[in-house]
Amino acid sequence: MNNRLDDLKTSGLKATLPRLKVLEVFQRTGERHLTAEDIYKILLADGADVGLATIYRVLMQFTEAGLLNRLHFEGGRAVFELNEGQHHDHMVCLRCGRVQEFFDPVLEQRQREIAAERGFQLQEHSLAMYGLCGSPDCRKP
Repeated sequence: MNNRLDDLKTSGLKATLPRLKVLEVFQRTGERHLTAEDIYKILLADGADVGLATIYRVLMQFTEAGLLNRLHFEGGRAVFELNEGQHHDHMVCLRCGRVQEFFDPVLEQRQREIAAERGFQLQEHSLAMYGLCGSPDCRKP
């Protein structure tokens, strides 16, 4: 929590209770990709009195401050993840919505080559692959 609290202070955001609660959810949950509704349900189960509108506002503030990344996948759901400064790509299950991260240096190199071959100056990119995860507990949310 200390590192993220420092990040919060560095970003110029005050350490309010709702901000601290949202940060805590990202740090203690095993799930790296969360929707605003996921965070709301977790905080509700914890007995925290933080409304959904406040959670959305905090998520937007964290995204603008660079603490979180906002990702849009098929289906229109926005998910958020801690910005840890390391690039990775995503695989998204079309059935249950589970998001898995991966990094492949060969794939990264090939993407840079493709851009260069076409005279494109690549600044950044994101890759999302869609399919079925195959997890035994995979089901439609």
